[in-house]
Amino acid sequence: MTTITICTTCRNAETRESKAGDPTGEAFLDHTRAAVASHDGLTVRGTACLMGCDHGCNAAISAHGKMTYVLGRFDGTPEDAAALADYAGKHAASATGAVPYRTWPQGVKGHFISRVPPLD
Repeated sequence: MTTITICTTCRNAETRESKAGDPTGEAFLDHTRAAVASHDGLTVRGTACLMGCDHGCNAAISAHGKMTYVLGRFDGTPEDAAALADYAGKHAASATGAVPYRTWPQGVKGHFISRVPPLD
């Protein structure tokens, strides 16, 4: 099972400085939950702060024994959530979590912050 973790306290670049309104991460979580409905093998959870405030909105894609990927600089839109879910579906289908670049959805290109090797 591949898990998408969305930072619920993130703010996109537009609202980061003003702190006006609710954090963008809350809406991003809702959009991502809706986007994964059409994908098998994915689950979504929210967490308060992935410590990537300069890169918000942030998300992590992880699974036991696979590479974890941290992505950011999303606006938190339904389109961002759909691209993230598509990439996570490819992560779920991969034995290692690595996804060939040529198959990445356009909406995740330029959003990768880091990758973390599995602990196993």
